[in-house]
Amino acid sequence: MLIFRALVGFLLLAALLCFAFYLGTGQPGYKRWAVLILKWMLIAAFAFFAVLILTRIV
Repeated sequence: MLIFRALVGFLLLAALLCFAFYLGTGQPGYKRWAVLILKWMLIAAFAFFAVLILTRIV
């Protein structure tokens, strides 16, 4: 459980840093990375909540 929380937190931090670099430099590569990281963060968050729901059911 702690691993999922840490993973989501690190991915969110990385996405925020990429967006900050995009705003600072204007390079579209940082924006592309930020969107990709956000996508994986959402997937990790859904997996985290799925595990929570499964532990409540079982």
